[in-house]
Amino acid sequence: MNKVPLTVVGANKLRTELEHLKSVVRPRIIADIATAREHGDLKENAEYHAAREQQSFTEGRVNNIEAKLSNAQIIDVTQIDAGGKVIFGATVEIENIDNEKIVTYQIVGVDEADIKENRISVGSPIARALIGKEVEDVVTVKAPAGDIEYEILSIQYI
Repeated sequence: MNKVPLTVVGANKLRTELEHLKSVVRPRIIADIATAREHGDLKENAEYHAAREQQSFTEGRVNNIEAKLSNAQIIDVTQIDAGGKVIFGATVEIENIDNEKIVTYQIVGVDEADIKENRISVGSPIARALIGKEVEDVVTVKAPAGDIEYEILSIQYI
């Protein structure tokens, strides 16, 4: 199976979530199930069924996170000499040549991407166009509305 790139921050967030699920959520669900069982007939016990459903969801999420972490290639961009090029994990400030709008993106793994926080997936059209480029390079992004040109203003490895 191929390793999936993940930033150090992304890996730490997954580990934190996993620890919370195992140490806080699981014990609470187990207690909820035990309490619901004390109420008698399980066939018509809504609290029991809700707790079991929540347990199933939680266990699925635990398994999902553990699989992601086991298949992750954790990349610390601060430890890599990128030679001034855009690489996975880099934070890139770009300017739309047509409307002069400036935006900053960090290129992250698929599971870390969140456009609201300006983190874009390494597989996104913008990231694919930026990878390997340098400051002052102009890149063309194929978008549904047509090609968009951006100039790279700065690259940070933070």
